[in-house]
Amino acid sequence: MTLRRKSHWTSPSDMELRYHTPLSAEEQIAHGVTTPQRMAIADKVRFSELDSQNHVNNKAYISWMESARVAYSDAYCLSFFDQRPRFMVHSITLRYIREMVIKESYIATCQVTAFRNSSYTLEQQVWSGDMRARMQAVIVLDKPDGSGRYPLPEGLREQFMSLDGARDER
Repeated sequence: MTLRRKSHWTSPSDMELRYHTPLSAEEQIAHGVTTPQRMAIADKVRFSELDSQNHVNNKAYISWMESARVAYSDAYCLSFFDQRPRFMVHSITLRYIREMVIKESYIATCQVTAFRNSSYTLEQQVWSGDMRARMQAVIVLDKPDGSGRYPLPEGLREQFMSLDGARDER
């Protein structure tokens, strides 16, 4: 009898995880996210995202969260604008919690926690069974031609509060 060693690279739920597609709250919970977020996108660590110690490079986490942030904006924000605003990252605060390795599946999440006149704050996380990184990003909206700030439409503010539970900090 030959015993096959189970790879430490994947989890039993990897076969069920849908990549590159927004995940439902149920799917997020099934894959370890403790509090489902409005946007969650799954993928797997690639070789090109590793550093010299074969851990995920810090820059990769930012790219993963950027993908979730763009998906969030496209899915939930753009319909409120006549013209596409410029979504500009004003600042980020990022905390790395635990390392990741090649072929490890992860979920990048995104949800608005607060907003002001022409900006909002996103809580973003990376999960792989447990939370691996957490980031807050302040996004400022500018007019398409760069001539000044683009105020958040009232309908979008209402959506941030009702669907994301965001605070009005105006």
